[in-house]
Amino acid sequence: MSDPVNAQALDILFRKARTHNSWLNKPVSDDTLHQLYDLMKWGPTSANCSPVRILFLRTPEAKQRLLPALSPANVDKTMKAPVTAIIAHDMKFYEKLSKLFPHNPGAREWFSNSPELAETTAFRNGTLQGAYFIPAARSVGLDCGPMSGFDNAKVDQEF
Repeated sequence: MSDPVNAQALDILFRKARTHNSWLNKPVSDDTLHQLYDLMKWGPTSANCSPVRILFLRTPEAKQRLLPALSPANVDKTMKAPVTAIIAHDMKFYEKLSKLFPHNPGAREWFSNSPELAETTAFRNGTLQGAYFIPAARSVGLDCGPMSGFDNAKVDQEF
């Protein structure tokens, strides 16, 4: 077991971390988004499957594409956010298992032979990675406003 993180880190990640609904008018750099992804991707998943796929929306045009899928209460804060992340999952994540889970060459077939298992695993582990995303974002200095007020089918269709 490693040493525990300090109290300040715990405050940033959890104790003083609340859902934010307003944002500074300050861009988020590509470098910061890369740092965020490079940190969160290491969170453990079942068989290291890592099915999450993240789409970062920063431009007004990209956010306009998202607009029809948003619940009315989420429109203003999403449009004003410097970046919005769509957390999705890849249903064919198992195609990458030879790299992510190399010590078991047969792992791909667990999922390629069972679409239902692949879907369940992608959903569970993609959701888990979405949860890792929040403290990773906070650890690189970003606030988060996670939301579920959107039409999932519309997001899937548009993106």
